[in-house]
Amino acid sequence: MNTPLRRVSLVVMGLIVLLLGQATWVQVVKADDYKANPYNQRVLLDEYSRQRGQISAGGDVLAASVPTDDRLKYLRQYSDGPMYAPITGYYSQVYGTTGVERALDSVLNGSDDRLFVRRISDVVTGRAPAGGNVALTIDPKVQKAAYDAMTSKGYSGSVVAIRPQTGEILAMVSTPSFDPNPLASHDGPTQKAAWNALDPNSSDSPLINKAISATYPPGSTFKLVNTAAALEANAITPQSPVTAAPRITLPDSVTTLENYNGEACGSGPTVPFSVAFAKSCNGPFAQLADQIGADKLRAMGTALGMENTGLTVPMPVAESSVGELGDGAALAQSGIGQRDVRMTPLQNAMITSTIANGGVPMQPHLVSQIQGQDLSVVDTTDPDRGSRAFSTNTASTLTQLMIGSENGGTSGGKIPGIQLASKTGTAEWGSTPKISPPHTWYDAFGPVPDPQVAVSVIVEKGGNRGDDATGSSVAGPVGRAVVAAALQQGGR
Repeated sequence: MNTPLRRVSLVVMGLIVLLLGQATWVQVVKADDYKANPYNQRVLLDEYSRQRGQISAGGDVLAASVPTDDRLKYLRQYSDGPMYAPITGYYSQVYGTTGVERALDSVLNGSDDRLFVRRISDVVTGRAPAGGNVALTIDPKVQKAAYDAMTSKGYSGSVVAIRPQTGEILAMVSTPSFDPNPLASHDGPTQKAAWNALDPNSSDSPLINKAISATYPPGSTFKLVNTAAALEANAITPQSPVTAAPRITLPDSVTTLENYNGEACGSGPTVPFSVAFAKSCNGPFAQLADQIGADKLRAMGTALGMENTGLTVPMPVAESSVGELGDGAALAQSGIGQRDVRMTPLQNAMITSTIANGGVPMQPHLVSQIQGQDLSVVDTTDPDRGSRAFSTNTASTLTQLMIGSENGGTSGGKIPGIQLASKTGTAEWGSTPKISPPHTWYDAFGPVPDPQVAVSVIVEKGGNRGDDATGSSVAGPVGRAVVAAALQQGGR
């Protein structure tokens, strides 16, 4: 072969290798990316050509696909859309998916490996292919009680309820919410109008699931973490005398820290720690954090689930953080849940649930079962027990302290004959914390001594009480209504 032909042959062979490489790159390496691309009409038409699985809770169908006569053969529909939207998310041909629709897309569209036998059976029997179903742990009665309690007052915020012994999430509410049905419409202008109305680029958009995607200063509810760390270090007992002064000077600083409304914690120079806990006085807890030190405080927060970047339920959960504890002043302020401490409502519910479960955290989860098209059970979520965060003695002491807090607080929504254990919080936030209405928290579990539900409530920006808002007066009645629903009791 002469030289020119040899060169041409080498060029042709090189081009063939490049073409094969490109084909391999497209069909193997980038296949999943192209498949997931929302502009891929072939994938879109293929997905809409088969029935997507349903999402259910307590026997109620929350999301299902119904046949249509248009080019896209099935339409996604949501019952009680706004009540469940933070959980189900939406399934939109233009805007993609969120919530359970995204986290368990492979189950709902039928491609999950757990449904392999079902797919083979469909081929053999000639059955129309369809997705699997997802059954949630949500209790519709509890979810409705939480949603109604928030929306009836026009509150913005979140509610999370957990079964302490299993980690099952019984309610997850985020308000204001939205209706996912217009986003699932097959009409482009309808989808676009609904999307724009939800102000998707705003930090206050209803599209944000505040229960797991927003973090807040926890205020005095973080005193549960501080107290747990101190009890484990034998640094405090309920009878220990602590300062009753209306204000203290922060360590390593000239800055003063006041109790709520600048009130003294008692008539004398000291009060028992149990009294300071019930009244949620700031000074004793700031001093307690400084006494036990940054390492023990952070270690307790971590043991309770904070600073975990990998938590999913199955949707990813934003990291809760103890923050920087660089000096005595920062440590003391963090001890009362201010400074840089940030928590999701789910994290706060996890802490309360761990106390109710005797010091053992359970992995929170939303999915109860994966089911086949015929509702046969394919997979079940078993309770996932974490490492013990603190001793049963510490859990018992915390429970008694929280009973004192509950019995000494505002009585709105108290449940007759049911003893709850609770901790409230009133958290400053934002760039002008002294003049912004506070976020209000209420963490509780009950009944004591056999807790069946743990709940965390946050009502943003004072709810309907503005600067006068407290966790007890605003968030407390919401939390008690949720516990009452979980226990099938009537509040008053």
